[in-house]
Amino acid sequence: MEWENVGMTAWQDVEASVPEFARRVRALFDAHKHKTLATVRADGAPRISGIESVFEDGELVFGSMPNARKGADLLRDPRFALHSATVDPVEGAEAEWPGEAKISGRALPVGTDRFHADITGVVHTHLNEKATLLVVEWWTPAGGLRRVERE
Repeated sequence: MEWENVGMTAWQDVEASVPEFARRVRALFDAHKHKTLATVRADGAPRISGIESVFEDGELVFGSMPNARKGADLLRDPRFALHSATVDPVEGAEAEWPGEAKISGRALPVGTDRFHADITGVVHTHLNEKATLLVVEWWTPAGGLRRVERE
């Protein structure tokens, strides 16, 4: 099955809708080469795999080595969640912690062992300016950008 850009949400759509939020999320993904991908196994259990991803021509793109389990998972059930690298805040400098980013959606195959993301959600979790509250911001195509703060 070849990927078609019909009724899908590409990374460029996120950038057009919420440019500053998209810039922060992309910076977290671009900061480190390795990310974590969650897929669904044949038995319905979650699978976590290391992966590399790139933003290319307005798309979020990632691949799978031939015959890798994560690729087989995505071909069977395209749902995924991609998590940026996790870094610990520096002791005493929590306000400088950039946070974590997540992108979820459907992986649409393009050629062999290559996927484009049809994005259903984007999340940036970080601290407020005073480092006193956890801030969760999330964007969906239907709901736009939302934000909550938690102690």
